[in-house]
Amino acid sequence: MSPRRAPRRALLTAGALAAALALTACSSDSKGKSGGGGDTNFVTNTGGIATVAKGERRPVNKIAGETLDGKQLDVAGLKGKVVVLNVWGSWCSPCRAEAPHFAKVSEEYKAKGVEFVGLNTRDFKKQDAVNFEADYGVTYPSLYDPAGKIILSGFPKGSLPPQAIPSTIVLDKDGKIAARSLMALDEAKLKSMIDPLVAEK
Repeated sequence: MSPRRAPRRALLTAGALAAALALTACSSDSKGKSGGGGDTNFVTNTGGIATVAKGERRPVNKIAGETLDGKQLDVAGLKGKVVVLNVWGSWCSPCRAEAPHFAKVSEEYKAKGVEFVGLNTRDFKKQDAVNFEADYGVTYPSLYDPAGKIILSGFPKGSLPPQAIPSTIVLDKDGKIAARSLMALDEAKLKSMIDPLVAEK
């Protein structure tokens, strides 16, 4: 392969991966299917939230990069806390619907050792995402991932990856994937994902 073709092929591959995620943009899956391949060992309740038994959980891969405000963030540095990862885009109606709930619960649960991290995607104008956070009072950081590279590489095969926008993944205190939702969440459903993990010893 010529040196000239290699970067183009890499670009095309990244584009294809981003397109795959884009196909499920602003959709939901009430059955909580994994689709990640392999045995996921998860249970799904009737509310469309998939959960994984403590002994069967898998750690995320590297989820790190630059935030919307230009700082560096590595989710691995949050180990020891429950971490709520929310995949969102300013252009997504369900994301707008759930944003006030996430803003409220993130402030309420800080004292309980819970950290929220947004994964902003497909906002190719960063300012649109920045404005979204200001409009909805979102104070927690969001990694800026317009092409979906962090999202697509951050979750191991056979786990519970994000498959829609919005998606919410909750990590336990060991940095392992414990729960996932593929739909917009209200305050009650969001808390139902977090509370059991806060209570874990």
